[in-house]
Amino acid sequence: MSEVVEARGPKVPPSFPPKSPPPQKKSVEPPRPQPATKPKSLTGVPPRLVVAGRRARVLALRADRWAAKKAAAQAALAVAEWDYPLLDEHDFLKTVHGLVDAAVAAGGKRVSVHLADQDDKILVMALNHQAAGQDVAGAVPAEVAVLRTVDACGAHTDHDGQAWWALLDARPRPKKGLAKQGIGAPPGL
Repeated sequence: MSEVVEARGPKVPPSFPPKSPPPQKKSVEPPRPQPATKPKSLTGVPPRLVVAGRRARVLALRADRWAAKKAAAQAALAVAEWDYPLLDEHDFLKTVHGLVDAAVAAGGKRVSVHLADQDDKILVMALNHQAAGQDVAGAVPAEVAVLRTVDACGAHTDHDGQAWWALLDARPRPKKGLAKQGIGAPPGL
C-alpha cells in the first residue's frame, strides 16, 4: 500500500501580515432616519422676538440712569439712515427716552431698544429683560402717549421680559387748522 506522503515541513507563522479584505463599496444597510426635532415653540421654549421683511435695528444697553440718553442718541443715528425727512425728531427722541426710562425704572440689568419701520411708521420698543417676578409692565409714560406723531403705544409682559412700545408716524400730516391757513401745508394746497 503505497501511500503518498507529502512533506510539508514545520508550521511557521508567515513573515508578512495577512491581507485584509477590501472595504465594502455599499453599506450593508442604509442609515436610519433621525427622529424629527420639534420646533422650539412646541417644546416649551417660547419663540424670540422676530422682525422680518422690514428694516430693523437692536440696541443693547446696561440699565443705568444714562441708558435713556445713550439709547436716544443711538436710535436717532440708526433711523437717520432710513431716510425719513419728515420725522419729528423731537417726538422720536422723547419717545425713545421715555420708553427706556420706564424699562430702567422697572428693574433688570440690561435694556434693549428695538427699532423697525414699515409703511412710513417707526416702531420703538424697549425691553427690560426681567421676566421673573413682575407680572405686568407699567403704563407707557404720559409724556410719550400725548406726542403728536405717536399713533399707538402700549406695554406688555411676555417671556422676554417687560416691554414698552410706541408706533410713530414718520410722515405726519399737518394739523387741520394749520392746513386751512396755509401754514405747514405742502406747496400747492
